Amino acid sequence: MKLIVQVPCLNEEETLGSVLASIPRDIPGIDELEVVVVDDGSTDRTSQVALAHGAHVVRHRRNEGLARSFTDGVDHALALGADIVVNTDGDNQYPQARIADLVQPIVLGAADIVVADRQTHLIAHFSPGKKLLQRIGSAVVNRAAGTDLPDAASGFRAYSRESLLRLNTVTRFSYCMETIIQAGYKRMAIVSLPVTTNARTRESRLFRNHRQHVFRSAAAITRAYVMYRPYMIFGWLAGVFAVLGLAPYVRYAVLVAQGDGGGHVQSQVVGLGLGLMAALCLMLGIVADLIRANRHLIEVGLEHTRRARYEAGVRSRVLATLQPPVRPGAESEGLR
Repeated sequence: MKLIVQVPCLNEEETLGSVLASIPRDIPGIDELEVVVVDDGSTDRTSQVALAHGAHVVRHRRNEGLARSFTDGVDHALALGADIVVNTDGDNQYPQARIADLVQPIVLGAADIVVADRQTHLIAHFSPGKKLLQRIGSAVVNRAAGTDLPDAASGFRAYSRESLLRLNTVTRFSYCMETIIQAGYKRMAIVSLPVTTNARTRESRLFRNHRQHVFRSAAAITRAYVMYRPYMIFGWLAGVFAVLGLAPYVRYAVLVAQGDGGGHVQSQVVGLGLGLMAALCLMLGIVADLIRANRHLIEVGLEHTRRARYEAGVRSRVLATLQPPVRPGAESEGLR
């Protein structure tokens, strides 16, 4: 089996060398290992450090975000014939020595995706608020995906080739939660592996503060819900508006029963407005579910396109290595 370790980077020249040097080369079940560094518009020597350590480099001319870096790295890894892709970070927060453990469930055929559990409650530089947000975010993702992952936001992961052919990333902020919801919806086997992170080398560059983190994460989770489980969003909204809209009519019916049937137009108007909101949410849910079905058909087409593209490339490289070299003049000799 061939393992590709991909490392998305943005100005990581100080730590990237340590990351690449600590990647284990002798892993049970892995016959071949290569490293792909995705340089997301770095202005330092990140690409040069990667090349000096023998890594493939995919370079963006400007910063395009973590999700795009992940997608481009995966495309390059699949083109290289990867059977397993491990995603790690260039800031050296993850223990690269655990890559061997991370890939074993996939090597053994027991999982499609393995997510490292950073055990955030043990990380000293995480504030209580950040630890709480991590727990809440993981709980929401697990609810949507039907999984039980303690650290759904972890970027230290292993993916099988099969899972990557079926996953699609839409968000530009972070692929982590979106891919978990997709994988759960598509009934992939996902397992968790506890790890201990390294000491912090820098502040996160994904967000400036907790407020921005919460907003972007919530937007990514909501988008994933709407794309894959729209009835959960619009069904709940329709139910809430229907109950709220029923309350004024119940009040009006009680007043009529008590002999006070005059007026009370406000209650009827409010009830009618809320009822219309409930009906609108219900219709939006139906439309969103139809779009979800259409998206499913498009993703099936994308999966077949990827298989044709990458597997054809792998077959051509295998055939090229199996063909014996042609001696000069051999063709002319054969014509005699």
